Amino acid sequence: MDSDSSSFIDLRSDTKTKPTPEMLQAMISAELGDDMNGEDPTVNRLEAMICDLLGKEAAVFACSGTQSNQMGLRAHCLPGDELLIHELGHIAIFEGGAPAILSGVSCRTLTGERGMLTVEDLRGKIRANDQHLTRTRLLCVENTTNAGGGHYYPLDQLTDICNWAHENGLKTHMDGARIFNACVAGGYTMKEICAPLDTISICFSKGLGCPMGSILVGSQEAITHARRSRKIFGGALRQAGIVAAACIYALENNIERLQEDHDNARFLAEQLAEIEGISINPKHTETNLVFFDVHPERGNAMQLSAALKKEGVGIGAMGNSTLRACTHLDISRAQIEQVPAAVRAALKAGLDQYQGIATGPYARG
Repeated sequence: MDSDSSSFIDLRSDTKTKPTPEMLQAMISAELGDDMNGEDPTVNRLEAMICDLLGKEAAVFACSGTQSNQMGLRAHCLPGDELLIHELGHIAIFEGGAPAILSGVSCRTLTGERGMLTVEDLRGKIRANDQHLTRTRLLCVENTTNAGGGHYYPLDQLTDICNWAHENGLKTHMDGARIFNACVAGGYTMKEICAPLDTISICFSKGLGCPMGSILVGSQEAITHARRSRKIFGGALRQAGIVAAACIYALENNIERLQEDHDNARFLAEQLAEIEGISINPKHTETNLVFFDVHPERGNAMQLSAALKKEGVGIGAMGNSTLRACTHLDISRAQIEQVPAAVRAALKAGLDQYQGIATGPYARG
């Protein structure tokens, strides 16, 4: 089945959502100005809303999550510095080497359960003050964890590692691409989870359903620096209110409904657990990301992904045996109910006919 078909159930990412008619109307009617000069009233309103929601001083609108993350890194680091991050962190593995390319910053990757770090994971990782060594400047966390399994940080765990970082002279940055999913699942407020952080990057084009747009939030000093970086990175905007209006609509209408995505994800996980040839623990599905494994004797993840596409379902490979399904506002419970049958059909037909790279989509050799 063609993935462009209207009946295609696309669970590859929550970035696949389309604006609703109401969101489109908000975009059409947006009041516009020149954001480069701080004159777009809709962007200004969005930045003020986010500051109030997070309890921070300033914000700057950006094109993408990668851009807002990199603006945050540059606000805290100098060329030659390093940051500490989980080995599965998006900034370290999915942003094209941007810390090194754009800011001369290296990523020191650490291990931790479920894509998250604890104080014990961090102890002893700050380099000594020695001219031979790079300077450790920044702690980066991700909430929810993407490649780590879609988990959310417990509030006390995040507070502990941020306090530890500050006590040891580090700044803290959160890749909060799906931070609203974390808040809905964790039952905490944005102000609570953002209080110990120096900068936070938020993406509007994932769970909130916007066509594009991210934002960086923090102190006035950090955001002033980041706004200059936005210009350097080629991301300064003009009449950006047309996009910011979609973000405002999403903040006002699409946060509470994220629980539906979480419920659909848990339902899917429970159904997949009943399928022979699939391994998954439904209890590990905390938000809208469903990670599961295909048994090696049946084939690999890329083969199953290709077979599912033929069955009318889009689910991406995340490794040799691991796949990720992502629920979102364009996917109904009725559509989710069709997915287990598609998985069974794909496995029954066999995966040998599909080409697959044994090491998965993000590795070779």
